[in-house]
Amino acid sequence: MNEARPVSSNQHGPHEDTVAVVERHLNTVFKKPFQEHNLRAFEEINAQVEDWKGPVILDSCCGVGESTAKLAAQHPDAMVIGVDKSAHRLARHSHYQNNEKGQRYWVVRADLIDFWRLANQAGWELEKHCILYPNPWPKAAHLSRRWHGSPVWKNVVELGGQLHMRSNWSLYLLEVTQALMVSGYQAQVSLVKSNGEVMTPFERKYKTSGQPLWQLDADLSKET
Repeated sequence: MNEARPVSSNQHGPHEDTVAVVERHLNTVFKKPFQEHNLRAFEEINAQVEDWKGPVILDSCCGVGESTAKLAAQHPDAMVIGVDKSAHRLARHSHYQNNEKGQRYWVVRADLIDFWRLANQAGWELEKHCILYPNPWPKAAHLSRRWHGSPVWKNVVELGGQLHMRSNWSLYLLEVTQALMVSGYQAQVSLVKSNGEVMTPFERKYKTSGQPLWQLDADLSKET
């Protein structure tokens, strides 16, 4: 129950369509209407951001919010916002909650397809952006379901900050590196140290299973 299965994919390298898909999305406008509940959720947290004058860290796909609490502890001078679309996962956050020392963080239920666009429209400029949830779409036919293959990828790029991603599938992060290169940025992919802090329940399972964990880092404030 506590072990993670290795990633199984019919891809043997980065998807051959990655560059073309990213280029198309960078040059088109995504016009999908915003869902009302996402608008309400964003408006509530945006009011907090507008009143806050310090750095903002976004923890996208935060799941149960363990990583959100840990990021807040690591960055006590920042406002940390965790976002996930699952009410079930967020309902489990109390188990991981850790703000008794006054850390400033929130967990928000919203779909990132809307949230990222709304944050971009509102002019958010992130200090750091973490996407620690591993890629759940390993089949080649699923490229469009990966964040870098979706129409909202350019919103991720425009939110700026230090982008930090983690996965037990290095190929996924190599694809993101390609997407960033097309977007005008450089990224580095490296192994997470075995004695590094576990940020999510997924990472805990990888460690138990003896699987390597990879990380991607990119400075989205500096174009190449």
